[in-house]
Amino acid sequence: MGVGGKFWDLLKPYVRNEAFDFLRNKRVAVDLSFWIVQHETAIKDSVRNPHLRLTFFRTINLFSKFGAFPVFVIDGTPSPLKSKTRIARFYRSSGIESSSLPVPEDGVSFERNRAFTKCIQECVELLELLGMPILKANGEAEALCAQLNAEGHVDACITSDSDSFLFGAKCVIKSIKPNTKEPFECYYMSDIEAGLGLKRNHLIAISLLVGNDHDINGVQGIGLETALRFVRNFSEDDILNRLHEIGNKVTPPFQYNIKPVDDFTSNPEASSQKAKSTHCSFCGHPGSKQSHVEKSCEYCSAPDGGCKKKPEGFKCDCLSCHEDREEKERKKQEYWLSKVCSKIAVEPNFPNDELIRIYTCDSHGSFTGKNDQCLTWESPKFELLIDFLVFHQHWIPSYVRQMLFPMLSTIFLRETANHSIKSLLYGQFDFDSVDRVKIRQGHKFYVVKWRKDVSLMCSATPSSEEANSDIMGVDESISLLDELDAPMIRNDGGCQFLLTDENMELVHAAFPEEVNRFLRGKELKESKRKKSAGADELILETPKPRDVQLNITEFYRSTKVQLQAGDEEGSAKDYDSQSDGNSKGRRRMRNPNLSKSVRRRLLFD
Repeated sequence: MGVGGKFWDLLKPYVRNEAFDFLRNKRVAVDLSFWIVQHETAIKDSVRNPHLRLTFFRTINLFSKFGAFPVFVIDGTPSPLKSKTRIARFYRSSGIESSSLPVPEDGVSFERNRAFTKCIQECVELLELLGMPILKANGEAEALCAQLNAEGHVDACITSDSDSFLFGAKCVIKSIKPNTKEPFECYYMSDIEAGLGLKRNHLIAISLLVGNDHDINGVQGIGLETALRFVRNFSEDDILNRLHEIGNKVTPPFQYNIKPVDDFTSNPEASSQKAKSTHCSFCGHPGSKQSHVEKSCEYCSAPDGGCKKKPEGFKCDCLSCHEDREEKERKKQEYWLSKVCSKIAVEPNFPNDELIRIYTCDSHGSFTGKNDQCLTWESPKFELLIDFLVFHQHWIPSYVRQMLFPMLSTIFLRETANHSIKSLLYGQFDFDSVDRVKIRQGHKFYVVKWRKDVSLMCSATPSSEEANSDIMGVDESISLLDELDAPMIRNDGGCQFLLTDENMELVHAAFPEEVNRFLRGKELKESKRKKSAGADELILETPKPRDVQLNITEFYRSTKVQLQAGDEEGSAKDYDSQSDGNSKGRRRMRNPNLSKSVRRRLLFD
């Protein structure tokens, strides 16, 4: 969706893959329709209410794991142009000729189908219970997302509609790949301007020529490459005015009767206006061949007095030839532009002023204030949210509480860091300690232990999984966006603990003393481990008495050293003494006190 002609492929060279913490403490506008449509088809009929499941898990992960503040935007009433395009796109995808079916009247809008509208309403109800801000656009959701981004209310937009740049977006996140170290595929308008030399009005002009969500046809015979080459001939302030002049046939900027380049070169009147200087047919430089036979030209200056024969494909670099080539290129460019203008001129009702007004308008929703009062994130309505998910998803309450815990812990840590409060999380859990460091996709988290008394314990199946080291890796195949890592449950000393992954900076800001205590304990363990490793090496290097039995590793090592020393001593002796020594060594190796397996390893090691 968006600009036609594979517009995203044109922008692909200017993509930036941002790191895991790119959205940390940033506001991001989310096109809710894009979220629902993007993945509903992938898991349709495999889970119950996939739109609610995806919205629930994605929102919690975007808020807690990525640390973002999402603002959700929903579509309003589509414009009449959009309604026509939807019907035409449906006809085209169905293989039906749209000319044989009724066309909606001008100025009449059509809502989406009832099933999709119901999905949107249910997702909005879920997001309201989660405490997320929701805005409704006048028309397209991506238009309001772009407006929020352009006015600085949000830092980025999450949408796959490329026409968000036409509405004024500065940063668009096209997709999120959670199983990578750089999960965000971002496009910046500044990079597009620097790389392609295109500004907002240039992109609007391209969409008018190749087609868009409001006009899928565009101008017949003009593709993306032609449109890109055409708009580069005009400035941003001039391009839309020139399209009006060409489309309305008012003083065309180019003459339509310009002939091809070959006709220019063969026209005697054109050639008489500027005669080309004589060139030698042998060397190709200015001057006649006869004069070059008598004396070499200044360009060749051959030592034998003659000119050099010009190579195949030779082009003279003299001023006359250079000007002649420039003149041909100019006329060729004018002829190409005249053909493009001819195609634009025959297009009826081009350009569409209503479509230009939609793209250049800067008011796409009820959010018009200069402050951010309507962008507030509230605490989840916990009990109502449980009832909602139990009714729609048939999840048990304990499962819902466990899935919501990462979001609640993130809110609690933020409030503690800002206000230094010392209350209980959800009135039941208290910050106990930092358990360990966890690494996911090369990014480190603190695993935080939340303590709860057994008398307040909710029904859940305890997990016996515990860490044996300070740093632990996880399965990289788990999706951070569409699935949620449930907090681990641990029972210890009559208390129940929940373990969640939290941002290291956020935990340090909320509980600096506990983090410093964890870091000191970690350093102490490291120092003890190093001392223990050094002592082990010292013990291995110290020879043991003969009456002490060696372990299997030390035994192999000592035997190898003895055999190598025996080989070095035997090399200085004659063949007989060496043979005798080797036979004695073999006899020593065939000691009956050694088992058969040990002797086999000594022989083949």
